[in-house]
Amino acid sequence: MSASIPRPEHPRPQFERKEWINLNGQWSYTFDFGGSGRDTGRELFKSKGFDSFITVPFCPESKLSGVAHTDFIEDMWYHRRIAIPAEWAGKRTILHFGAVDWECEAYIDGISVGTPHFGGTVSFEFDITPYVKAGAEHDLVVRVHDETRGQQQPGGKQCPEFKSRGCHYTRTTGIWQTVWLEAVAMDGLKSVQIVPDLDGSRFIITPKYYAVKAGCRLRATLLDGETAADVGEGPALDGVPVVLKVAQPKPWSPESPFIYGLRLEVVDASGAVMDAVCSYAGLRKVHIEGDKFFLNNKPLYFSLVLDQGFYPDGIWTASSDEALKHDIELSMAAGFNGARLHQKVFEERFHYWADKLGYLTWGESSSWGCDPNAVQGARNMIAEWAEIVERDRNHPSIIAWTPWNETGYVGNHDLHHRAQIDTYNIAKAIDPTRPVNDASGYVHALTDIWTIHNYSRAEQMEKELAQGGENGVWTADWHKNHTCPYRGQPYVNDEFGGFKWIPKDRSAFADNTWGYGADIPDLETLYKLLSDEVEVMLKTRNLSGWCYTQLTDVEQEQNGIYCYDRAVKFDMARIREIFQRRPEGWGKAE
Repeated sequence: MSASIPRPEHPRPQFERKEWINLNGQWSYTFDFGGSGRDTGRELFKSKGFDSFITVPFCPESKLSGVAHTDFIEDMWYHRRIAIPAEWAGKRTILHFGAVDWECEAYIDGISVGTPHFGGTVSFEFDITPYVKAGAEHDLVVRVHDETRGQQQPGGKQCPEFKSRGCHYTRTTGIWQTVWLEAVAMDGLKSVQIVPDLDGSRFIITPKYYAVKAGCRLRATLLDGETAADVGEGPALDGVPVVLKVAQPKPWSPESPFIYGLRLEVVDASGAVMDAVCSYAGLRKVHIEGDKFFLNNKPLYFSLVLDQGFYPDGIWTASSDEALKHDIELSMAAGFNGARLHQKVFEERFHYWADKLGYLTWGESSSWGCDPNAVQGARNMIAEWAEIVERDRNHPSIIAWTPWNETGYVGNHDLHHRAQIDTYNIAKAIDPTRPVNDASGYVHALTDIWTIHNYSRAEQMEKELAQGGENGVWTADWHKNHTCPYRGQPYVNDEFGGFKWIPKDRSAFADNTWGYGADIPDLETLYKLLSDEVEVMLKTRNLSGWCYTQLTDVEQEQNGIYCYDRAVKFDMARIREIFQRRPEGWGKAE
């Protein structure tokens, strides 16, 4: 792809075909503040082009889009011409969207190509084969609806008021990840689930197809570098797996993030290759025993950082692939072994770099803005959550799922807990290989991990963490009565710190700057406060780790290890020394 196209890299490196066209770049658009674009007399879906222009894949609120409209946008329309290559004749043409916030409908030459997609943070596709012709050009129109203030759709940290405040920031509307076309064999692969079995020294590859044709077979080749480590084959049927054995296993870990290549081919009865997909996989195992995590059968202690994935110029969208990689490198340089990906579904390219660099992550949804006490809110959240887990479950770097965050607002106890239990069970059904933290902090209904949020300073934190007793856990008084009993799960303080600090040579991003706790007078005081809090948690016998708030400043929230533009704030050697500490004797045989 041309370097002049923004975000030109393939958006799905774990499922890549050769025949694809990146549709990023200049589109025309119009806002539809009255929501009347489908009404008789307007019929914007028939457009041949609008009067204003936007750079996709950046949202209209961002500077990189060329629009920078930061007020509420409930409805808007996009248009561009698309050319279908003549050599795609006889194949499916798939229109892919990395993510569109929140409701998306697509039209080709004024005809809707199918049911709109609902959900603002996960990838989806439309099969537009019946609506396009190989060798021809067509008008593509995209309708977007986004009701951030309705409290019935997941929105994460998007502010429900005009001005960003507290821990809510500038909104994201419409297309905010790569859009692309792909040519696929009529009976080609739609997706695969890759299950690593470290103990059994094998991978289990379970496919889904666009259509099933008698006599076709799936051939999977596992690659160690350029060498074929194993080849497996089986009938091309939905849900029928192919098993690949690994003679000399190379486990994936933060210390050695080894990646196996994976070539997937659908062959017909004559042996001709009909469809070919390039992928990769990591051979690793995650499990829980008692109150400890294990990675590859070794105890794992978490030193995570909260990463919200916001950017000054792109908001939810990184300006480049290198920017995604750089955030991981910054985190690792600060001494963290991973991140809690907070209130945002990160794009697949981020997970690709986490896989390559050996960076542990907890995958999360953008549950804020969605009321779990309401049937419609829960329904929207549950549907999107299922798509999130299915899309990202093959990434070895993701080692836990967290559907909800801080579900303390219990209005209807039964509906609230039902929503949490449903999302837990859905994650387990789609991906039984990982533990699920039903809600980060606050109320737990059914969980493999017991997480808390404790922003107290060291002396108070020590008292509070001790209140749980020798084998118990701390629970804040205000939500104690709403939690299920603690049953000995791993115990993690997955939000702490939040020290507000702005370097003296920098001005505040906003006039309503904030952070957790009182202002800190100088850097030496900050280093001591941070060190003392980490030491308290290291001495808490049954704590399996923690997550510091946060990696970077985000707009008015000034409690990052780095500034919002990723500039360094602190003496990173001192920061790294603190965050790399482990409990005495951790990981040794008991």
